[in-house]
Amino acid sequence: MHFTREMSDGIWIERVNLERATLKEADKFKNILQHDIEQGCKSMIVDLSKCEFIDSTFLGAIVACLKKITTAGGDMKLIGFKPAVHDMFNLTRMFRVFETFPSVDQAVASFKDS
Repeated sequence: MHFTREMSDGIWIERVNLERATLKEADKFKNILQHDIEQGCKSMIVDLSKCEFIDSTFLGAIVACLKKITTAGGDMKLIGFKPAVHDMFNLTRMFRVFETFPSVDQAVASFKDS
């Protein structure tokens, strides 16, 4: 499966199990996240640790979901950046928009600290 999820301490962890996250998968991923938000998810972690590359469309899907979850009073955090994904976030200045963490445990802890 391209996308899997699990719950840890009341936080949804949405895993992207793709080496290349592109336009082809962006709408499906966006729909999954939006469905979870509509069902009441307020705390979400998106795990990009398997992605060697994400394109701007996939990034846009994540941004749209961040807007939706924050409007609903929640928050989304990202983890697991490989070099090309890290470069994409630097290039687009998305590090100003998202909180990022090196591991699930650190992201989960950040929800408890806030």
